[in-house]
Amino acid sequence: MRIWVSRPEPGASRTGRRLAELGHEPLVAPVLAVRPTGTPLPPGRPDAILLTSANGAEALGRTPGMEGLRAIPVLAVGARTAAAARAAGLGPVEEAEGDGAALAGRVRARFAPGCRLLLAAGEDRKAEPAASLAAAGYEVALLVAYAAEAVAGLPEAAAQALAAGRLDAALHYSRRSAEVAYERAAAAGHGGAFGRLRHYCLSDDVAAPLEARGIAAHFVAMRPREEDLLAGLADRF
Repeated sequence: MRIWVSRPEPGASRTGRRLAELGHEPLVAPVLAVRPTGTPLPPGRPDAILLTSANGAEALGRTPGMEGLRAIPVLAVGARTAAAARAAGLGPVEEAEGDGAALAGRVRARFAPGCRLLLAAGEDRKAEPAASLAAAGYEVALLVAYAAEAVAGLPEAAAQALAAGRLDAALHYSRRSAEVAYERAAAAGHGGAFGRLRHYCLSDDVAAPLEARGIAAHFVAMRPREEDLLAGLADRF
């Protein structure tokens, strides 16, 4: 299949390579760009660090003052985030099963209420795991380590492919990237072509902004993991 990958770099190129290995024709055209915020670490030494994305891990690893925190336990939301944390020199690292609820469960199993947790996340983030952990008595200090900024317009390669009918499907890794992909396509006059694609989504939450606009998700992964998402490509019809 000819598949649009709209997630930001560096994940977009990595996904593109995976798709090519699987025999697909990827179009890597991100609609978001990840930028580190440069926000300083909050005061105080945490008992553990929580990471909900690989982008957060990479940005945290470059944050000034991290040198003194590199031996603190890290709980990562999933395998990709855990690998990014290790690559950034963080850890020891333990990985959860792929979502915020699972990450919160790992925290409760490892640390007692009252512990101080440093959550490194993006500017656009979900309520979990911070909300349930704070309600359970944990002290959660938030570091907004990066922001995912929407591109000004539909990438030219995507515009040409949609106009010429040279795309069969789109992969969506986040709620925001799915929403921005639709908005940029619609603003460029290609909303209909976008809607006719087969849309493969990492979770129900990712599919929600598409379905709110009447665009059905062709496939939603059972678990929010890339392997589960790519496995869905075998079901083409």
